[in-house]
Order: sequence, then structure tokens, then C-alpha cells
Amino acid sequence: MEHATLKKMLYEHCLQFVQERIGNIEQAIENARAAQQDDTKSSAGDKYETSREMMTQEIENNATQLAEARKQLQLLRSISPDKTHEQVAPGSYVQTSAGNFFIAIAAGACATAKGTVQCISAASPMALHLLGKQKNDSVAFHGKSYLVEAVA
Repeated sequence: MEHATLKKMLYEHCLQFVQERIGNIEQAIENARAAQQDDTKSSAGDKYETSREMMTQEIENNATQLAEARKQLQLLRSISPDKTHEQVAPGSYVQTSAGNFFIAIAAGACATAKGTVQCISAASPMALHLLGKQKNDSVAFHGKSYLVEAVA
């Protein structure tokens, strides 16, 4: 599989990951708001207030997660999967002696024809070690040595 095709596939994996995350969070917020509106005040006023406060906190927590997911989407959209890299940067596919990485957002593993590729954030510890490296550079991370075999 050619690197350009591989990068497009990895980019799509990340895009689908973050869009699903946004959809799930938006649904959770909608469900909490509906439950909050359906909650009618009973004679046990304290129970009602406690329940309503818990739902408000759930909405706020989900809103924070939604803002973070939207930042991830914005970051992802700033990456061009068509761009080739000589040095590791956001949007790079990095093939190493001990694993393959796509520097974009934290979206987990993606199975490809070239093996499993870890989609990691540029702010992750591994990416911070790789950023700026070129083919044939080596990186030590958690006591393990990684030889950069390819950057695309």
C-alpha cells in the first residue's frame, strides 16, 4: 500500500472516530436534557433537586467533552493527508522498527495492509519524542529504542 493511500485511510479512521464521539456526546446531552425536563416535582422536593442537579452536572461534563472533541475535529481538519513529510510533524505517518504511528489525534489502533498503526495525538509522549525526526533517526522511549524507518 502506497503511503499516500495509507495516510488517507488513517485520516478517515480518525475523522470517523471523532465524528462518532461528537455524535455520542451530543446524544448524551440531549438525553440528559430530556430527562431533566421530564422530571416532575414530587412531594419529595429534596430528591427532585438532587436528581435535577445530577443531570445538570452530567450535561456540563458532556459539554466539556463535546468542546474537546470539537477541538480534535478542528485539529484534524487542519491536517492534509496528501502532504508528504521529510520530518515527523502533525499529519505524518511514521514507520519505526517497533511500531507504526499516524500523528494526528488519539483515535486508537487502525488495522491496515502495512499492519496496525497507532493514531496518536501530536501532544502524546510518543509523538513528542518523534516530532522533528527523519528517516534513520532513532528515539528512546520507555527504555525501548525506535529506529525511524520511514516518514510520509
